[in-house]
Amino acid sequence: MLALKLPEEIENRLAKLAAKTGRTKIYYVREAILEHFDEMEEKYLTMEHLEKADKPESWIK
Repeated sequence: MLALKLPEEIENRLAKLAAKTGRTKIYYVREAILEHFDEMEEKYLTMEHLEKADKPESWIK
């Protein structure tokens, strides 16, 4: 279960999209997450790896 607070502008846009298409807001939130999750995961895990690699003590281990 996940709960999140969206900026009012995004919430309004999401509500309009859902109303116009007959789909739920959660449908679009889920679609957005699934569409971009692989990209985000790769980006942030790569950044974490690079940050650790910049620390000299990580080279010893």
